[in-house]
Amino acid sequence: MSHLPRLLGVLALVALASGSRAAPSPFDLVGPRLDVAVTRNGTTLPIDWVPNLAEGDLISIQLDQPPSGDERFRMVATFLRGAVARPPNGWFHDTVSGTRKGGKLSLVVPKGAQQLALFVLPEKGGGANAIASAVRKQPGAFVRAVQELNQASLDRARLDTYLDTLLKVERDDPGSVGGASQVLTRSLAIKLKAECLQQPAELQAACLTGDRETLLFADTHSSALADTLTGTPTDLAFQLSATPQAGYGSYSSYIGVVRDLFRLFGAFQSTQLQFVPALAKLGDGRVTLLLNTPLSFGKPASVMVIGLPAIEAPKPPPLRRPDDAQTRCGMAGAVLPVEGAPLVYATRYAHNVVVRAVRTDGTTLDLPAHADPRRGGYVLDRGLPTDGVGPLVEARLHGDWGFSSFAGPHFDLSNPQLNKWQAASNESLVIGRTNSLTLAGAGEGCIARIEMQAGGAAPRTLDWKPAGPGRIAVDVPLEKAAPGPVTLTITSAAQAVPASVTLPALQELGRVDGLLVASGDEEAVLIGSRLDQVRAVTLGDVALRPADLTRADGTDRLRLLAADPAALASLTAGSRLVADVGFTGNRHKTVTATVAQRPATPTLLHRSVASPVRPGAIGIELRPDDVFAQDARVTFAFRLDPSAPLDGRETVEVATTDGTASASLTSGKGYDLQDATTGIATLVPGELLGSLARGPLRFRIVKDGVASRWAAVGSAVRLPAIRAAVCATADRCTITGDRLFLIRAVATDERFATAQPIADGFTATTIDLPRPPAAPARLYLRMRDAPDAVGIIATGTLPD
Repeated sequence: MSHLPRLLGVLALVALASGSRAAPSPFDLVGPRLDVAVTRNGTTLPIDWVPNLAEGDLISIQLDQPPSGDERFRMVATFLRGAVARPPNGWFHDTVSGTRKGGKLSLVVPKGAQQLALFVLPEKGGGANAIASAVRKQPGAFVRAVQELNQASLDRARLDTYLDTLLKVERDDPGSVGGASQVLTRSLAIKLKAECLQQPAELQAACLTGDRETLLFADTHSSALADTLTGTPTDLAFQLSATPQAGYGSYSSYIGVVRDLFRLFGAFQSTQLQFVPALAKLGDGRVTLLLNTPLSFGKPASVMVIGLPAIEAPKPPPLRRPDDAQTRCGMAGAVLPVEGAPLVYATRYAHNVVVRAVRTDGTTLDLPAHADPRRGGYVLDRGLPTDGVGPLVEARLHGDWGFSSFAGPHFDLSNPQLNKWQAASNESLVIGRTNSLTLAGAGEGCIARIEMQAGGAAPRTLDWKPAGPGRIAVDVPLEKAAPGPVTLTITSAAQAVPASVTLPALQELGRVDGLLVASGDEEAVLIGSRLDQVRAVTLGDVALRPADLTRADGTDRLRLLAADPAALASLTAGSRLVADVGFTGNRHKTVTATVAQRPATPTLLHRSVASPVRPGAIGIELRPDDVFAQDARVTFAFRLDPSAPLDGRETVEVATTDGTASASLTSGKGYDLQDATTGIATLVPGELLGSLARGPLRFRIVKDGVASRWAAVGSAVRLPAIRAAVCATADRCTITGDRLFLIRAVATDERFATAQPIADGFTATTIDLPRPPAAPARLYLRMRDAPDAVGIIATGTLPD
């Protein structure tokens, strides 16, 4: 939204603005009312449901007669077609309230029109010809005024929604004002005055809602609007260029300089007419005019200027979900968080909104939903049915935007009838530390809380997080627990039966099984249990410090780094040294280590990659061939030392080069033999190492407790889900999909001569880039996870 930066800047300065200068006149005077409806293709909608007008629309406007009936008003409607194009006389229409026509107009949007402006003035203040003359003399001034007024009305609607909702929260639950205000500001894209949250709860709402008009109009928006309607007479700016807002015309830097420094947005006043701004407050098909100055019935007579929605192609709301990975509950009252389009909360433009869910047989069902700015998303009015749906249901937001339909973000919904969990592995819990426990089952999106009961202690609420479809990770703190059973109770917000998981908690003493060190290596590995308590190791005269800890098959492996790497590498093979292992609590254990021969380096013989099938997404070819998708199936063959045959009892350890993730493949579980000299390893990087593992990968062979040196496997990259890549007939190519933030740059040529970088934190679902004279058959992507990798996608081209 083009005016959003203005509004955010205004709100940030409210505290200073209210104390340092007089507030502008508030738009708190209620003017005449209009009933407006729009008919398109046989369907009629009230104006507050219509974000844009279109050629051929039938617009019905009724000007209400004031209750007293003493004063009649004239209404003039005119279509505008650009900053430098004067509207023809036939585009002006007028009526007078209380007459035979009854203040009614029935207008058809003509071809070429871009704006609809309404003027309301006292009947005795002047005729339609005077207004037509003013408009035709300076059409650009009125184009700008209508655009600014329409946008200001939408900004006002957002602010009214914020203030009205927050005041209701203060009335119903004063203690929740702070939390509600932060959700509201995200929903409505309004900057929060953080200093208000430092005040006592009973004063927060008054601080957050003070100076309504200063919030909206204390900065450039109000000055630009006022200058347009009452400023120094000039129309130079409008002769040079149209406004940049909302995509009208082309932007001239001179326009910004003139508007900000000299306020040359031409006035169009005369001795007969005084044009004044009127904001349109929409609701129930009615337009209520809000004024910031009293009307003048003498000379010059006041002419209220009203801006209606632009005549343009529909622009569906760019809704997105802020937490792409989190599963939501499919019960009535559950919130599906969305952001990016604050007008869905402040207007009725989005209506007939449903969440379309997919049944197990592939058919769909629609669950009605409504927008709630206080809760930050769409709230399900009806939950998933008891039959016909699986544990995890795919769903997507759908609705109407004015006369057009739109599709919003996708969501995964948990079946609210299911709440079944069990431990994902057979490991026991260990007392004396916090255990990371993974539970597998169904209903993760509906979990309200997880409690732990250990011994006779009081129940304790635990922290948990999603760990993939049908899995959750729970932190189980047992630092002060005694051995015995531990019961976890998982309570569902959907009133499903609570689930219980009971596991034994056992005593585990620190144990040192051995220290692996080889001549020429600059690091060592300590093997045992409870090695998280190790603080330092001394091997002979060489000091070692703990690095990363991994656990596999019930055994800890602690990597140790030397303070002097050269001293460790110089140890002679075959020498026996005593290592002192220091634990927390000033406890020590000793272990004897024999320096092994310099380990061999495995040789990568061949590598093949099977790319996964992604329904609804187009394929991405990766180059060079040592780069593969994180979810691809990678198989590689290797040889180690011909003098030491492979027998299948060794393990293949795969890890990221930065040491953040590692795992082992064993015989029958990702590791196989061709013969005694050639091993075959198969893995899916994202499954083996975790969803965040990316970049260069390496492997080594561990045989009889001795590890080989590391060798490169290739680089794993996360890929976006690209649904379309189209080079349209105009001047751009467009990529549409999800997780586009994984792309570093996009180009239409493989040398990236015209590469377009993708900004950090990019969250949109489309990327536009200039199209070369000839539509390219392919687009080229630089991936964030591997800077030298290139992804190639085929494009579809619309006919010229």
